[in-house]
Amino acid sequence: MTAFHEITSGLRFPEGPIAMPDGSIILVEIERGTLTRVAADGKQTIIAKLGGGPNGAAMGPNGKIYVCNNGGFEWSTHEGLLFPGHQPHDYKGGSIQVVDPETGKFETLYTKAGDVALRGPNDIVFDKHGGFYFTDHGKSRDRERDRTGVFYAKADGSSCKEIIFPLEGPNGIGLSPDHKRLYVAETFTGRVWAFDIAAPGVIAPAPGLLAHGGTLLVGLPDFNLLDSLAVDAGGYVCAATIGNGGITAISPDGKDVKHYPLPDPLTTNICFGGKDLRTAYATLSGTGKLVSFEWPRPGLPLEYLNT
Repeated sequence: MTAFHEITSGLRFPEGPIAMPDGSIILVEIERGTLTRVAADGKQTIIAKLGGGPNGAAMGPNGKIYVCNNGGFEWSTHEGLLFPGHQPHDYKGGSIQVVDPETGKFETLYTKAGDVALRGPNDIVFDKHGGFYFTDHGKSRDRERDRTGVFYAKADGSSCKEIIFPLEGPNGIGLSPDHKRLYVAETFTGRVWAFDIAAPGVIAPAPGLLAHGGTLLVGLPDFNLLDSLAVDAGGYVCAATIGNGGITAISPDGKDVKHYPLPDPLTTNICFGGKDLRTAYATLSGTGKLVSFEWPRPGLPLEYLNT
């Protein structure tokens, strides 16, 4: 088991952690429908009550936080773990929300990309050009689930377009250190795909038979599902792994794969902060905890966030 420090507990399915310069972590609580700040001493403060299912989050321009809202889930508890489930009865759709972390005021930026409705926006990463990539995980119902993909949007609300389709439950998303490659994790297949970026929001199709134009970076063995991800300064894709619980680090060529186990089978997200970005923060969502541990490489600095 990876040596870790428990920062706080009692969170309601935390995800989307952002390591802030003051040492606090801003994250979402999907089941509670909130954006929440966790101080270094573990104290929790609700920033905004967003409703639905706030999921991935990222710092954007002007100090605002951009949130992927998946529209919510039905929830259940099994053996002390909180689990998300099907599309809820009060589901109204997915959206991208923008929150002022100082005041808690928020607005809805996008609910559609052209004529494509957002179903369950999940994870988000900003580029150097004032735009962001995000996945839409879709929603599940008793005998069907949505086919979804990846979108590129402008932070000012002027444009949102689907750029990759179809994927099977796309979840985690991240950019390589040089921003020339986009990584996307599929939850149910346990695969990470790599896409070459030709221009901001434009994917260069790879040769082959795959309609979405990606190349396979890695497919995990056994029954291991993938959630959100972050990329470190060494270019390793660090994917939260559900099943064996922990973070799986994958080298840029896909040949070096190492698992860092954590004590929750529903480990869902990772971010980097602290001195030299050497501290990893992970959300243990089933048990409602936020933990930290030392990472073997520095994390990758993110746009609009100086830690």
